[in-house]
Amino acid sequence: MNRTLITLLSATALGTGLATTAAAQEIDEVTLAVVGSWSGLPLHKQFEEPFWTVTLPEASGGRITVNLTTFDQMGVAGGDVFRLLDEGVFDVGMTVADYTVADAPELEGLDVPLVATEAEMAQAMVEAARPMVDDIMRDRFGAKLLAIAPYPPQVVFCNHEIAGLADLEGLKVRGSGRMTTQFLEALGAEGVNLAFSEVPGALERGVIDCAITGSGSGYSAGWWESSTHLMTLPLGGWDAVVTAMNLEKWESLSPATQELIQTQITENFEAPAWAAASGALEADIACLTGSGDCPAGEPAGMILVEPTDADIETAKQVLLETVLPDWAERAGGDWGQRWSDSVGAVVGVQLD
Repeated sequence: MNRTLITLLSATALGTGLATTAAAQEIDEVTLAVVGSWSGLPLHKQFEEPFWTVTLPEASGGRITVNLTTFDQMGVAGGDVFRLLDEGVFDVGMTVADYTVADAPELEGLDVPLVATEAEMAQAMVEAARPMVDDIMRDRFGAKLLAIAPYPPQVVFCNHEIAGLADLEGLKVRGSGRMTTQFLEALGAEGVNLAFSEVPGALERGVIDCAITGSGSGYSAGWWESSTHLMTLPLGGWDAVVTAMNLEKWESLSPATQELIQTQITENFEAPAWAAASGALEADIACLTGSGDCPAGEPAGMILVEPTDADIETAKQVLLETVLPDWAERAGGDWGQRWSDSVGAVVGVQLD
């Protein structure tokens, strides 16, 4: 080989090696304390855990390591996650947005029930809401928003015979957020605040008649063992899970480390979680009712109650006339207008 060419190739290789080494050195050597969402549910097992324990450390060349637990393993309420994150108890926290609305009522606008019945629309709604959520996380919780991922649609499990939405009147129903609870009460049901883990026992004892959660979450947690009827109207939205990092911790990281974390979590956690949500309801219904192949395990035998056109119309009327105006008043400021200009524009709903 020509000596000049060899010299040029050697110099190029050396330059590439030096650049790679320099790039690696820009990534901080750091250990992150990370608290995930419900340990027993698919979002954590299939996406959170592999991302934080394998994907991100490998992408950093081993410079980022993670100590991972979940809030239920810690014995911490989901609604306390972002308070503790703000206090610096851990570096990264994940929890259902609806769990935190006592501290940030404006965050309810992220996951409005009934306006998105398919994953693609739900994701478009989340993308429209992202700038608002970014502001809320910074101002309310001293945190940097990293990701928003979905649970499956929040449907209705009943240990009581129902044939439609009107049959919820007079029943005690565990909601999945303040908007959902208010919606239930507008229908004449009694909204009950109950922890996710307490639901199966409460259904069995008759403490509640129905409960709302994600279709896949209900299957994984065995709610079908204490329920007979499944109504697929997404009364609880998508129960979006927000991932955020303590802002001081985020700002202490180098720009290269910040870019690596954000790129990796967007591409290798958030995107796959949304991709899996598309079509998940159909598979979950098959698992819960035995109406088709169940990829998650043995199928159950719940009775499927599909919403009628009248049910959908009634639900949307309650949403527009009662639930959304009440939220805009509680959120205060210009949050109602910001929602209309962003999320509302995407889903075709406007607040007066």
